[in-house]
Amino acid sequence: MRDERWDRLTFAVEALQKRLREAPSAALMLGSGISDAFGIPEGGERISCADIPGYPAPTVAGHTGELWAGRLGRLPVVIQRGRTHYYEGRSMDDVVFSTRLYARLGVKTLVVTNASGAIRADLRAGDLVLITDHINMLGVNPLRGPNLGELGARFPDMSAAYTPRLREIARDAARAEKVELKEGVYVATLGPSYETPAEIRAFRAMGADLVGMSTVPEVIAAAHAGMEVLGLSIATNLAAGVDPDAALTHDEVIETTRRKGADMRRLLVAILERL
Repeated sequence: MRDERWDRLTFAVEALQKRLREAPSAALMLGSGISDAFGIPEGGERISCADIPGYPAPTVAGHTGELWAGRLGRLPVVIQRGRTHYYEGRSMDDVVFSTRLYARLGVKTLVVTNASGAIRADLRAGDLVLITDHINMLGVNPLRGPNLGELGARFPDMSAAYTPRLREIARDAARAEKVELKEGVYVATLGPSYETPAEIRAFRAMGADLVGMSTVPEVIAAAHAGMEVLGLSIATNLAAGVDPDAALTHDEVIETTRRKGADMRRLLVAILERL
């Protein structure tokens, strides 16, 4: 029996391959506001998501709906400027569509970035954080339903979803660039409302250091497809209740990513140069 998800990916792969000068070996997924802060590298090819059949375009401010493909240094990469979230009303297949598309293109390394709220007491707005693990509080898993066996096994191991080798590369790059890089566990919630102070206390008790509304589905899909994964976050604000007088806004998220964008870009380029 034909799987419509596989056919949808095939149409997208065929269209994208016609635009690519060479097959990318790494994909960089830029989260809220980070795509604008990162900027557009020189050269390469800009591809609108609208030109890729079946590609779900983002609808949230700070998430540009396009890809950039080219070389950063010696490495052929594809950069995804913005992402689709489950809270937008999309299916989980839509949320992980781009991740699976990269796997079909032969990408071996996925670097995911996001904006998050800081839960742990020593984290502050503007901190760059290396994601070491995650907690899925979305209430759904992108692998639910018939398994896409062409991509991976029915029951993928998630014990090292954030590849230790890549985390060490990130630490080396941060030291070389003199960028302070903290580390923590990321919890994904459904959104789009921000969390309550009681929820943040519960997440802290569970071992979460950061909270956001993305990333976990893509990482699960990447692990299923056998890709290596690196996760980086900008803590753009203190989570609910950490600062009792603070009000959470998306404008604050975008502003902080712009302010720290230069550090994140420098770190990401240094990491990609080491792959």
